[in-house]
Amino acid sequence: MTELDFAKRVHGLGGKAYLVGGAVRDKFRGVKAHDKDYCVTGVHEKTFAEAFPNAEKFGKSFPVYSVDIDAAYCEVAFARTERKVGTGYRGFEVVFSPDVTIEQDLFRRDTTINAMAIDLLSGELIDPFGGREDVLNKKIRAVSEHFTDDPVRALRAARQAAQFGFEICAGTIEAMRRCGKELANEPAERIFDELETALKTDKPSIFFRSLERADLLEITFPEVARLRGKIQPTFYHPEGDAYEHTLKIVDDVAKVNPKPVVRFAALMHDIGKGTTPLEMLPHHYRHERRGLDVLNQMNQRMTLPNDWKKFAALVIREHMRAPRLTKAGKIVDLLLSIKFCIKDFCDIIRFDNHGLPAYLERAQEIIDELLTIRGNDAPSDLEGAQIGKWIHAARVRRFVKVFRRAD
Repeated sequence: MTELDFAKRVHGLGGKAYLVGGAVRDKFRGVKAHDKDYCVTGVHEKTFAEAFPNAEKFGKSFPVYSVDIDAAYCEVAFARTERKVGTGYRGFEVVFSPDVTIEQDLFRRDTTINAMAIDLLSGELIDPFGGREDVLNKKIRAVSEHFTDDPVRALRAARQAAQFGFEICAGTIEAMRRCGKELANEPAERIFDELETALKTDKPSIFFRSLERADLLEITFPEVARLRGKIQPTFYHPEGDAYEHTLKIVDDVAKVNPKPVVRFAALMHDIGKGTTPLEMLPHHYRHERRGLDVLNQMNQRMTLPNDWKKFAALVIREHMRAPRLTKAGKIVDLLLSIKFCIKDFCDIIRFDNHGLPAYLERAQEIIDELLTIRGNDAPSDLEGAQIGKWIHAARVRRFVKVFRRAD
């Protein structure tokens, strides 16, 4: 079914179908939308379900249907209004009916750039809050005072700023600030979801700086907030304190590596510096050890994906040590421990250390050579743990012989 066929069928039921949300915003940004969402007005749910028997219904507080449109499964929702009756994202009373207009539905949305609709039959733009102008002017602006009804909208505004390179209007920053009290009590998984999305943007630092402007960084990511003011020796980090350095590294890594797990590890690599005693500054002795403790505390607070936690721990533990290794045995041990994530590890070390040591520049080549030495090459009189020791010693000898210049 084409989009036009869908619109005509809805029209035949006495209703109207609209393209809404990000697809409309992206149209005016001049980029292709990743997916399309639709909104329907003037139709009873039962009538809609009968007219689209293959549509799959989901959603708890209000019905949303998955409909095959233009060979893609798209979300189709009924126009609805919301009224805040409690706290958090569950504290809403939702009303959907054929009487709810598209303008009423758009009024409940977070920012103006997401509060536009296009009538699928007439092509008319429905833009009651100036979203198109805000897209063209690269502004993030709250639709109304109801922005604060869902405190996570503050994180979404910060994420949108990072995602599109837009500026958040002063009034919206103030609205974000008013979300702080409720945001502190939001489920940690909602905070993490926005973090993950923000880390996928071209410049994740904008997300954290936007939260900082709204006095929300300490509430949402206290581990990162504590890096502010932790000065460092300018010889190594001329960009300033540990906070400025960390955001720079995250942005640098984002330019070369698209994986959120890697960008998160970049965010965490110096996280232990946030706990450095003032009397120790500008030095941060043993911050790697303290960083692992901070990572564990963060994991207890929001339960990080296991691969995020493991890779971040590896980077925290090794980011200072790796550039300084000179002993062949230790180099071999490190290389074999990172054999499944070589590029990801090096992407962070390269920026943090202003370059890579020779052995990391040739890491994949070296590892491939080391792995040619296996247990079946060991002398026949060895067994058990002796074989493991022989393999390790043989690999160290091979490294010294073949890659002495990389040591």
